[in-house]
This record gives sequence, structure tokens and C-alpha cells, in this order.
Amino acid sequence: MRTRTDSELVIRPATAADLPLVRELWQAFEEEVPDEPWRQDDLAEDFAWVEQAVQDEIVLLADRDGLAVARRRGPQLGFLELVYVRPEARRRGLAAALVREAAARLRAAGAEMLELEVLASNVAARSIYERWGMRPVELTLAAPLAQLEERLAPAEGPTFGAVHVQTDDVEKVRRDAAKVLRVEPDVSVGDGWVRVRSDATDADPAKLKALAQELSYTTGGVVLALGVERGAVVRYDLFDRGADVDEYLSVPEFYGPLPPGDVYALGANATVVARLTGADPQRVREVARTAASPAELPPAKELYAQLAAVLGVEP
Repeated sequence: MRTRTDSELVIRPATAADLPLVRELWQAFEEEVPDEPWRQDDLAEDFAWVEQAVQDEIVLLADRDGLAVARRRGPQLGFLELVYVRPEARRRGLAAALVREAAARLRAAGAEMLELEVLASNVAARSIYERWGMRPVELTLAAPLAQLEERLAPAEGPTFGAVHVQTDDVEKVRRDAAKVLRVEPDVSVGDGWVRVRSDATDADPAKLKALAQELSYTTGGVVLALGVERGAVVRYDLFDRGADVDEYLSVPEFYGPLPPGDVYALGANATVVARLTGADPQRVREVARTAASPAELPPAKELYAQLAAVLGVEP
């Protein structure tokens, strides 16, 4: 069966005599759209399979410029192994014509659906397939094993932190903190800040944040909660008159996946931090970095000390 496209290009089934051309086009596809390096596809094995496919499956050529390979995978399912058009022959409808012919042959054989695989990084091809009405059915996810082991390993390190109140009224801070904690806190005075810590807030970051927010309400000023969680990540919350104006977590998705907007929001806002604490915004950007895993950042205790120094508080 020979089918002509609207542009008079011939789409025809490949024969054994076409195997050198089929291999040439297949190899050109592999070179232009390489698979992920860890998969290590065996081109010789592919060529051996396609040699048999010329006899048993659907292998189509568009002149000498395009190739499509498809096969049945079940009573209702056809699968497009490959569609490729040489760069100089694109924008002439060859890919669409090849897939249309493959679909017609699969449907004639009883198939009702067509599937294909495409690399997530191949944005151009994905957009074409979506225009053709294809939709994602299954996602293949991958991660380096070393990174996965690290991300899944339970964190064993300590959780601790302190609240820093931008005031010189030490006694008011002490009284207000004692009311919230219902115990006498440890209070010390730094350069323009009063530092508050307790065993209760060391054990629970939520209590550290709640104390900071309450002290910001009662003092009507700027309060910083800064701490290390599970020995792995550093967090700060910056309050102004009770309002949480900036939050930072060194590994935004440490506790699980987040929407992209939430990941972005957990990065430091250097402008706000500089305005409220007097810190150098450039140094804030340099030190308050975020990453996908703790291994990509300095050790949590070291990062905690660096942030404390940048923000002008006692670690």
C-alpha cells in the first residue's frame, strides 16, 4: 500500500532492501535525541530488532527523509516506537503523514489507542504530540541512588534555636516570654537584640515560631526566630509587629514535595531582611541559599552560625 501526502510525498513500508536507510535514520534520531546517560541503549540490539520489525511490524519511510516504526502491544493498543524526520526536511508535514499512516495501519489491525514515549526534556516533540491530541498517561521518574538514600535517611541531629527581639527592654521581653512559655526562659543581651531560648522551644520549632510571633505583638517590633531542625536544615521566621514578613528554610522540600510557589517563598527575601535587621542584602543572598538536599549546603550548624552573623544576632 502506498499513500501520498497532500504535498505529494510518498509514505511507503520499508523492505529488507531499505535496512541501510532505516538504520541511518534510526541512528540520526539517537544522536539528535540521546537518551539519559544511565540507560545506555544498545544500538546494535535496536538494529537487530528493527531488521525483524521490517518483516513483522510497521516500518514506514517518507522518501529518504523520514522514518516511523510502530507495533501492536495488545488487542487494543498500538505503540509508536519512533518517528524521525531529518532536520532539513521538517515543516513539510512528514512526521504527521508518517504517524497518520502508522495509525491507519494499526487501526486496520484492530487497535484503538496509540501510545508513545518521549523524554521530558524533548519539549519540541512533546508540544507536537500534544497538538495531535495525545496526553500524558504515565510518568517515569528518576533519581541518583546516592541522592535518594540521603533524602530518605532519617535525620538524627538536634533541633534547637532562639528568638531574637530587636529591643533593649530586657525585662519586658523576659516577662512576656515567661507568660507564653509558662517557665522562666534563658535571656541574654546582644548588640541591639535580646536573645530568648528555652528547652521547650529547642524541642519544637513550632513553639519557637509561636514565641517569636507573640513577642513581636507584645513589643510592637521586629523579632527573629532562628534555629536548626533535625540537625539538617536551618529555618528563620522574621516578624514585624506580629506579622510574618519573611520565612526561610535551607532545604524547602526537606519535609516533602511543595508547589513551586511555596518552594520560592521559602527562599530568603534579602530586601526585607536588610530593611528590618540592617543586614547587608548581598551577604544575605550569599549565605541564605536554598538547595534540594542538605548535602548541597554547609553543615546545618555552620550555616546557622553564618546566618546569625549576617543578621547580627548571637547564635
